[in-house]
Amino acid sequence: MFNSKKLSKFSEISHGFFNRNGGVSEGIYKSLNCGTGSKDTKNNIKKNLKIVKKKISKKSKEIFLVKQIHSNKFIFLSKNTKIKNRSINADAIITEREKLPIGILTADCVPLLLFDKRRKIIAAIHAGWRGALKGIINKVIKFMLKKGCSKKHITAAIGPSINSKNYNVKIDFKDKFIKKHKKNKIFFKNRNKLIYFDLPNYIKSQLKFNKISKIDMINIDTYEKKNNFFSARRSLKSKQDDYGRNISIIMIN
Repeated sequence: MFNSKKLSKFSEISHGFFNRNGGVSEGIYKSLNCGTGSKDTKNNIKKNLKIVKKKISKKSKEIFLVKQIHSNKFIFLSKNTKIKNRSINADAIITEREKLPIGILTADCVPLLLFDKRRKIIAAIHAGWRGALKGIINKVIKFMLKKGCSKKHITAAIGPSINSKNYNVKIDFKDKFIKKHKKNKIFFKNRNKLIYFDLPNYIKSQLKFNKISKIDMINIDTYEKKNNFFSARRSLKSKQDDYGRNISIIMIN
């Protein structure tokens, strides 16, 4: 488990960015696969989620997850909201509830965790390129502000994801970002006749655009095998028919 130095300063919350170590799954899912949408056995995934929950808090409720669809949709869990776990299509969770860990699953995309220290609201965002381009970060921050959060009190942690040196893309991919804003060209580099995209720094730019200044970036590349993270891109390159998912968690204590 990896922690954000900035988020770790707050005793009011617990959080963690988990890699693939410490679980019960076997084969291509070895070992802490939390991907409810993967082809791993439901029993293994259930056991892995329990392992993660205990690392965060032994007294907490079940980890709340959504069905991620690479969108800009989010869900807000108030103290009275009653929604079945994993029943909502969304890519971000916002809550003010205590003892409720909220989680995001990734396998190269950016897991983004937010905390407002004054308002005591947290958010977990699945920030893949599609969701980020559709403005999911903007939408979540705007909603948090409506709920009484302030930009100066929000701390953001950008978790482990695929880095630019391993994220080569096609020209039509680049065109989508340039069409959105010409300044986005700074997140693309040409090397050996290939185009590479810097997803983590694009996410950081979205935070800065929203005037969030307290930003922590955990610069660990999920594609690099030595880092022991699940990677969709690495698995597909190895011609595996599926892959595990890493989980990132945040909870108000």
